[in-house]
Amino acid sequence: MENSILQVLISCMHQDAGELLSRTRVSGSGIVINQCDDNNNYNLGNTLIINTTERGLSKSRNMALRNATGDICLICDDDEILDNDYSEKIEQAYKENPSADVIAFQIQDAGKKYPNKKKRIRYIGALKLASWQLTFRRKSIIDNNIRFDETLGSGVSKAGGEENMFVYDCLKKGLKVIFVPVTIGRMIEGDSQWFHGYTPEYFYDRGIMTRKLMGSFWASLYAIYFLSFKYKSYHNDVGLMSATNRIFYGIFKN
Repeated sequence: MENSILQVLISCMHQDAGELLSRTRVSGSGIVINQCDDNNNYNLGNTLIINTTERGLSKSRNMALRNATGDICLICDDDEILDNDYSEKIEQAYKENPSADVIAFQIQDAGKKYPNKKKRIRYIGALKLASWQLTFRRKSIIDNNIRFDETLGSGVSKAGGEENMFVYDCLKKGLKVIFVPVTIGRMIEGDSQWFHGYTPEYFYDRGIMTRKLMGSFWASLYAIYFLSFKYKSYHNDVGLMSATNRIFYGIFKN
């Protein structure tokens, strides 16, 4: 690990690369995939900027992965601020956990709670992970031909889930996924470019996504849990009956 390179992979839309890197405090190596109205590449310091007319969050993640050269990659969005010592924290975690292929970290966010100790991530735990927590050994991902599912994620689905499927695929290939209670940054409060609130379409897409992850039976059980657990978050936007109808229609539509 002495000569390892950490590379930050950022997905965004219609951003000024210089302002983005300054705001997120990315230092060292990075790749920015900026979905906009141009197609061109250029380097800004140690960061490769790729402007593309492609659309979709998973496509953005995969483009970053294809162009990545770092030993360890950190997934990042444009609505977070990294700690000044994020690189040292991540590299230290991999030194202390040499058998880990994927390590999830903490990002300070008002709506998210974390375990207070290191833990192994299995399938249920993978459902609770957000993309901006994830780091991985690039070689482990490339060697196992793991990619982000381009039928999931913003741009094709309102429910996201591409990061959960990514971790599921890692687990299916036998990779070791862990969580460490180490904070590497914080989220910026405000509207996300990728999540646009709870709508009937969100719950429909959520049903499709969870069925794809775990099959109809387990997706149905998880839907009951999700509808109950998230009720306070969505009930002002979508009623319980409507949310229930749409999520189960997504699960059983085919």
